[in-house]
Formats: sequence, structure tokens, C-alpha cells
Amino acid sequence: MIISRTPLRLSFFGGGTDYPDYFLRHGGAILGSAIGKYSFITANRFPSKLFDYSLRVSYRKVELVKDIGEVEHRVYRECLKYCGLESDIELHNIADLPAFTGLGSSSSFTVGLLKVLYAFKGQSLSAQELGYRAIEMEQQILQEHVGCQDQMLAAVGGLNLIEFHQLDDIRVTPVHLPAERLRELESHLMLLFTKITRRADEVASDQLRQLDKNLDTLRRMRAMVDEGLALLTGSGDLRAFGRLLHESWMLKHQLSDRITTPAINALYQRGLDHGAIGGKLLGAGGGGFIMFFVPPDQQTALRNAFPDFEIIDVSLAAPGASIIFES
Repeated sequence: MIISRTPLRLSFFGGGTDYPDYFLRHGGAILGSAIGKYSFITANRFPSKLFDYSLRVSYRKVELVKDIGEVEHRVYRECLKYCGLESDIELHNIADLPAFTGLGSSSSFTVGLLKVLYAFKGQSLSAQELGYRAIEMEQQILQEHVGCQDQMLAAVGGLNLIEFHQLDDIRVTPVHLPAERLRELESHLMLLFTKITRRADEVASDQLRQLDKNLDTLRRMRAMVDEGLALLTGSGDLRAFGRLLHESWMLKHQLSDRITTPAINALYQRGLDHGAIGGKLLGAGGGGFIMFFVPPDQQTALRNAFPDFEIIDVSLAAPGASIIFES
């Protein structure tokens, strides 16, 4: 058995500039972090001659098939084919948090699956090469409308500035904060689940159709990456970071009318009314988690304002995709 563990992620600034449609013309960047919530995938070898199937894959359902072409789950099917593994393998997935919630779970799954499949073959890729291959899988093979930040953050882990120049030129610069500053940032973050799940590529497709008219907004969002990095790495009051998050969220509204809804806006405003300085809807939009930036002394009030919602705390700078067990 081999088990991979791959982190989910959150991004602070620059989301939307990591799509090739944008950065190949204008350059892009994000400031984001892998978080201490994970996707796990196990791979087992089994002798198919003893069974009436040659592949078993498990997620929300279990598929037992004789031929790889019969696998309904597109990512399992295409990653197995990509790695040249078409029989005598059994795969299972479990995750700390649900899919389609804005935390990059789909890309974490792809990265973790490729990680475990290469390990199954006795091979190992560098973290960044793993990220590149996950991008190739999602964008070129699966033809999904996704950016490039989720795969890289899942593969390399940590808190990073990631700059997008070309599809084969993505530069990852780790942001090494003093432990006290990192704890201070973590202590201000609260994630509220909106109870809405959605497929990010549907929201992203609409955003990309409006790309040309949103160029000024995206340029401003790219500039916020540098501003946010300066605030984090400086010694000033972190509340300025929270206010910049709020400005970024207000700008993101302009990219597509599918990014938010009246219900999501009402939840965000309720958070502001009960102590949050700023925040954002994570991922492409349409649902998932809202990240609130809340001073610690205001967090009880905010929790009390959402009695029927799940709120989680997160740790940042989690390690990237790794093999945590092999026997």
C-alpha cells in the first residue's frame, strides 16, 4: 500500500491572473498558501486474475471494471492512462473537507493521484514538475477551465508568491515569515462554509469570456499581490492586510455576475457587521468557503453570528504533496 497526502489551499491575492488566457499576455501572480487540510489517496496492487475485474477505484462510489475505458471518473481514468497503469491497481480517496468548496480540492486530488501513481511505478518527480504535470492533465487532457495556482500550491506546499509567465515558466518564491508573524496571520483567519458547492470551471468559463473588459480590474488585482506581500513581510499592523482583502473581494465581484449571489453577499456582510475587517469568497466563486479576516478578540462574536454554519480555523504553510506511507 502507498498513501499520498496533498494539501488544500487558499489564496489571498491575485486569483484570476493565474489563467493562461490572462497571464500569457499580461503576466500574473498570486499570494497563497497550502493549508493543514488534506486529500489522501491510497494505491494497492492486487492480482486481477483472481477477480472478475482488473481495476477498482473508490470515491463517492466504487467502480469495479475490467477495462480502463469503463472507468466513469474522468480524473482517475485519465491519470491512470497517463501513467501507463491500466490494470492490477486499486485506488481510494478520502479528504478532510468536501469537494467544490473553493479550496482547490480538485487540483489537490489530481496532484495527489499523480504523486501516488508515480510512486506505485517506483518513480518520483520534483514538486514543481508534479505541479506542471497536474496542470497539463487538467488543462490539456481533461480540458477544464482552471488556472495554475491550485496545482502548484498543492504540489510545492508552503506560503508562496507564485508568478506566471509561460506555461513552462511558473516561478515559485517561498515566503518565509517569522514564526510569530505566521501565527499572528493564522489567528486572524476563519473559514465559514456557505453550504453551497459548485464546479469552479463553470464560474471560470464565464469569467474568461469577459476577460478583455476586465483587464484593468485584473491588473489592479495583480498589483495587490505585491502590496499584500509587503504587508505580510513588514512589521506593521496586520489589519491593513484585512482591509486589502476586502478591497480585493469587492473588485472580484466585477469579473462575473456568477462569482457571488445575494445570499453569499448577505453572509459576507453579516461577518463584517460582527467583527471581520475583510475577507473573500475562496476559489472561483459561486459558493464554497468565505475566508474572514477577524481580530482574535472579535471571533467569539462572529461565531455567535453564524450558529447554523460550520466555521473552521486553518494552519498555513502546510507541506506539499508527499508519500506518507509505503509498504
